[in-house]
Amino acid sequence: MAEPPIRLETRELSARFGSTTAIRNVALRFPANTVTAVIGPSGCGKSTFLRCLNRLHELSPDGTVEGSVLLDGTDIYAPDVNVVDVRKRIGMVFQQPNPFPTMSIFDNVAAGLRVNGRLRSAALAEAVERALRGAALWDEVHDRLGASPLDLSGGQQQRLCIARTIAPRPDVVLMDEPTSALDPIATQAIEELIQDLKREFTVIVVTHNMQQAARVSDNTAFFYLGRMVETAETNRLFTAPREERTEAYITGRFG
Repeated sequence: MAEPPIRLETRELSARFGSTTAIRNVALRFPANTVTAVIGPSGCGKSTFLRCLNRLHELSPDGTVEGSVLLDGTDIYAPDVNVVDVRKRIGMVFQQPNPFPTMSIFDNVAAGLRVNGRLRSAALAEAVERALRGAALWDEVHDRLGASPLDLSGGQQQRLCIARTIAPRPDVVLMDEPTSALDPIATQAIEELIQDLKREFTVIVVTHNMQQAARVSDNTAFFYLGRMVETAETNRLFTAPREERTEAYITGRFG
């Protein structure tokens, strides 16, 4: 079987907050239609790395980036690249569910679809339904699309945010600790959803939960003190890590 093409790649990627280096010289490749988990102890640079992948880090006070992030071979940090287009092609789901509280469930999902112009109402409704089905939420909300998203449970709100992210059909979906604020039942639903999403998207998940990484990902990258220490297929990294620091972390000797 042919190897999947590389959808996203970082080369010598470094990020800083002023004079403080958060990540240094990270080189990683993300094959299309796979799930990659990024693990490591708190403060190791996982979330900063993720925010560099769709140019959110540069919005941080004194945030700067060096190196390259290639999406289908094109550097998203090149001077002529449209940042709005980058974030349309590389969507992001955050740790805390963040639906737009003044918008209805329908309008939350439609928000990204309306950024680049008008869709006919029938096409918009079809796209919203497709996204809600893709986020495994349609059956629970199809009869109350005009309701407030705040009427939903925390797990439903997070799936709504996933629907909003996938509605514009991005190439890559970034998830930053997407289940850390959820109960076990909602967490299981999101983990099952992640497996479904890779059929259409390339998914990158930052998680502090090593068991979650083992359950949902095809590949795993271990970060420590701002550096990417080791990356491999998930089963290999958890059963036969090559680096002593990786073994120490996954066996609980530090974390």
